Amino acid sequence: MAEISKVMGLMSGTSLDGIDAALLETDGEGVAVPGPSLTIAYDKETRALLRASLDEARGVAEGAPMPHSIREAERHLTMAHVAAVKALLAKAGLAAEAVALIGFHGQTILHRPAQRWTWQIGDGALLARLTGIDVVNDFRQSDVKAGGQGAPLVPLYHAALARKSGLAPPLVLVNIGGVANVTYISGDLVLAFDTGPGNAPIDDWMHSHTGKPVDENGDFARGGRINEAALNTMLDNPFFAKTPPKSLDRMDFGVSAVKSLSPQDGAATLTAFTAASIAKAREHFPDPASTWIVCGGGRHNAYLMDQLRARVNAKVIVAEEAGWNGDAMEAEAFAYLAMRAKKGLPLSLPTTTGVLQPMTGGKYYRAT
Repeated sequence: MAEISKVMGLMSGTSLDGIDAALLETDGEGVAVPGPSLTIAYDKETRALLRASLDEARGVAEGAPMPHSIREAERHLTMAHVAAVKALLAKAGLAAEAVALIGFHGQTILHRPAQRWTWQIGDGALLARLTGIDVVNDFRQSDVKAGGQGAPLVPLYHAALARKSGLAPPLVLVNIGGVANVTYISGDLVLAFDTGPGNAPIDDWMHSHTGKPVDENGDFARGGRINEAALNTMLDNPFFAKTPPKSLDRMDFGVSAVKSLSPQDGAATLTAFTAASIAKAREHFPDPASTWIVCGGGRHNAYLMDQLRARVNAKVIVAEEAGWNGDAMEAEAFAYLAMRAKKGLPLSLPTTTGVLQPMTGGKYYRAT
């Protein structure tokens, strides 16, 4: 029987909102039992450093020395993750010795798979040393270097959950973070790809027009009107017709098409764009899905969920209605992937990232 261990997963997504931390009992294969979890928001300084890193990273050549400002962002990021680990251990009443491994995603600041380059900052060695727990990070690099998209990586965990859900296939799991992605599961088929923007353009619009980091519950957008011309302009993008697997950088979709709109109309149109681009994923499924299950921060945006339901000809539920913790699923996934990486098992498949063969990955750092 495969060894089952307590593993902690840490996820800091492209929304730049904070850190999700979750415990999972897993063997990295068929066993995945979620445990306690928590979310810690970034402080303003860390969020500002990370936002600045997104811009600066675009001017850095691959292999060049890391600029001081990005090193500083990485230090802040890593220390925030140290705090998250300690907070979750305290919440669970566990000593560090009870946790076999940490899966540390880090923060994506650049994703250019066509150039075989993806960049996640986060100091795995420092995290291992300061927590006393072995760490696996740098999950995406091996896949990208082998010609894959390096994203999404959560689908194998989605499949492990779906097969025990009791829900009739085909199923679609939708993760709405800064970028949105889907996992289509039918029998042994696991098909996954980024669909387009998630929360990122909405958050950026809110930040620039209201000073708020997010549109709470979608209330601001609900007060506006969708500009169909701007929406159609944004949907007229070759990315949507491209055959999956495919992936995106957080910055690939901007807000230029709505820049002349009022703040509320712009928010409404960007929210509709996220929903419409997710719905367009149906064009790439072999058969219609019976149920769409939404996880990630976007499921808290009631206006976005209304827009998605209006555009998808199927049942749409949130993760909690399937018995899952939608805030913790990505963190749980990186715990699951960390164990798979330690065992040399695949983290990605040709049908999830476009890599030529199933690909393992990750870098391992011992605590001592």
